[in-house]
Amino acid sequence: MTPFTASLAPLLSLPGVVDRSNGGEIRKTVIVEASPQLVWSAWTTVDGVKSFFAPDAVIDLRVGGEYSILFRPGNAVGERGAEGMRILELEPSERIAFEWNAPPSFPDVRAARTRVTVALEALGDGRTRVELVHDRWQEGEQWRQAHDYFVSAWDVVLGRLQTRFAEGPIDWDNHN
Repeated sequence: MTPFTASLAPLLSLPGVVDRSNGGEIRKTVIVEASPQLVWSAWTTVDGVKSFFAPDAVIDLRVGGEYSILFRPGNAVGERGAEGMRILELEPSERIAFEWNAPPSFPDVRAARTRVTVALEALGDGRTRVELVHDRWQEGEQWRQAHDYFVSAWDVVLGRLQTRFAEGPIDWDNHN
């Protein structure tokens, strides 16, 4: 467990499935106490991303548009987070797919791109099922380590999404 995930250990028990038989696909599902429109906005606007995912972002909401999630916006370019990622698919209020890279500690994986798809399903009563699929994994030790990292990291992200709607946006100035 990394220092990032250690402080959020209680969130790591969220339901999730890893299907290593399908190229190592990571599949996570959570229920969020918010409408699909609100959850969509959380994933697809800078203010939304800042409310649960990271302290800053750059989002150009169109296929081919930029989708950069900046976990450390004050760091040097290339060390701020998932920089220069692109939107691959877009179905408004239903589904977004974007490129993703790994932290700098996994340089081979960081230089490549995986794909994350977030699909939303209205459940009624103001609730939304969020399914996240992270795929396009390759072979190799660094890839396995990065995969294992994201199995836990996506639990943290999805836990923060649930918390954002249950308790309010994250205050990044006072967040560990």
